[in-house]
Amino acid sequence: MTDHDQLSRRTAVTAAAATAALLPLAAAAPASAASPSPAASPAKGAAAGPPEFLHGVASGDPLPDGVLLWTRVTPDPDAVPGSGRGAATDVVWEVATDRRFAQVVAHGTVRTAATADHTVKADVRGLRPATAYFYRFTAGGRTSPVGRTRTAPAHDAAAGHVRFGVVSCANWESGYFSAYRHLAARADLDAVLHLGDYLYEYKSGEYPEFKEVVRPHSPAHELRTLADYRVRHGVHKADPDAAAMHAAHPVIAMWDDHEFADNAWSGGAVNHQPDTEGSWARRMAAAKQAYFEWMPVRPSTAGTTYRRLRFGTLADLHLLDLRSFRDEQAKPGSGAVDDPGRTITGRAQLDWLKAGLERSDTAWRLVGTSVMISQVAFGSVPAHLLEPLAELLGLPKEGIAVNTDQWDGYTDDRRELLGHLSDRGIGNTVFLTGDIHMAWANDVPVKAATYPATAPVATEFVVTSVTSDNLDDILHVAPGTLSLPAAAAVRAANRHVKWLDMDAHGYGVLDVDAERTQMDYFAVSDKRDPAATSTLVRSYRTRSGTQRVERSDAPVR
Repeated sequence: MTDHDQLSRRTAVTAAAATAALLPLAAAAPASAASPSPAASPAKGAAAGPPEFLHGVASGDPLPDGVLLWTRVTPDPDAVPGSGRGAATDVVWEVATDRRFAQVVAHGTVRTAATADHTVKADVRGLRPATAYFYRFTAGGRTSPVGRTRTAPAHDAAAGHVRFGVVSCANWESGYFSAYRHLAARADLDAVLHLGDYLYEYKSGEYPEFKEVVRPHSPAHELRTLADYRVRHGVHKADPDAAAMHAAHPVIAMWDDHEFADNAWSGGAVNHQPDTEGSWARRMAAAKQAYFEWMPVRPSTAGTTYRRLRFGTLADLHLLDLRSFRDEQAKPGSGAVDDPGRTITGRAQLDWLKAGLERSDTAWRLVGTSVMISQVAFGSVPAHLLEPLAELLGLPKEGIAVNTDQWDGYTDDRRELLGHLSDRGIGNTVFLTGDIHMAWANDVPVKAATYPATAPVATEFVVTSVTSDNLDDILHVAPGTLSLPAAAAVRAANRHVKWLDMDAHGYGVLDVDAERTQMDYFAVSDKRDPAATSTLVRSYRTRSGTQRVERSDAPVR
């Protein structure tokens, strides 16, 4: 894979129905494998009519000359997600410089069918850099909602700044997606970066562990088949807050484990039992097909999402796939975490990342990593707090200080990557992370044990979950109570950790300019309230050339 795969300056406009290369799987999952989503199903006895757009519109992966457009058409009432039913349908797409479509600058037609779950993707090129556009779809006389998108700055443009919303970990059953609504309301974002766990595979009531279900999953059973994954993607796209975010901004998405199954690796997952649930390869292929059908994402190569996007001379954004190539997680406390034969990235991806970081000529090198790269030890966390922390971080509850699902479980890959930054003098590298339902601001040294004598080579901003449970949820206590001694103990044992918040749910806003990269951390008032408000919690930045985080007194403007 090369940068040309993502940044070619073709002027032709191309369009294709989603994931054509993966379509042979479509026949593998019978329609009866999943029940339709209530949010996406027609009323019983509904008469056939013109095609409808029930799942909104989306865009993603902005380039200087183009963007990927997405929608799903429902050609008749029976053609619900995962059903395998419905006629092939021609869908027209249009891109304009104005919301009324008086100035249409590009258009085309995509034919979609049940083999692609009636999803539509149009990879539009020939647009102007750093420009806002409006887009829509039509089929059978019906018109979709209008979406707004934005192209990236030109390759050599010295943009003043770029600004991203940043989110991760949106468990449907744990609450409402108010974080998405607040991001949709912002007019100052170039894109939204989704760092993984866009959805969860569990059956209803299985997660969170304490069975507080705010709104039930559909299908109610655990996702295993192509139809299952399609249904749940359909539920998420029909959510009004998710639909608003997708319609307002291009979304740059990467996956983590729950798009497949908990703690997924190349050959299996904790939440997959081959003796009762069949082939892992087949399940993972089904999940990937549904993901590429339903998400506004260009697959960089068949079956993976690692890719690179550029935002003028300010930033290269490297997006990692840390599930498709990794070895199985080691047992915590075992010497296997240091085994040089084990990998989280796979050899090809790690070489691609190192080469991209080294040859980058932008002011900043951003790396989307779905799991935390900073080293974490726990020291003397009180026993009554260690167990819920262990649950969040994937640790054994007796207190071994390594989360082997993170880079802590693959120390040779981390040592090679961070050593590469140090040895080659590669500065201004910022890791952007989700996964663990807490917000962190970290320096990233090669050896955390000798920090600060060992200087950091990068920084890391970790955003909390949109809804997925964190410490106060698990303990059923008020935020800012029991989490305070736990956070203090973690910081005492990890001097490179400058701040963490174990309780909040929300999102981040990342602003990048030539002088600094800053993350503003926002919390929603109550994830169980569909009208939740949003409040700024903290702001941290890293100044150019420092490789260190520091608190900022003011959010980005």
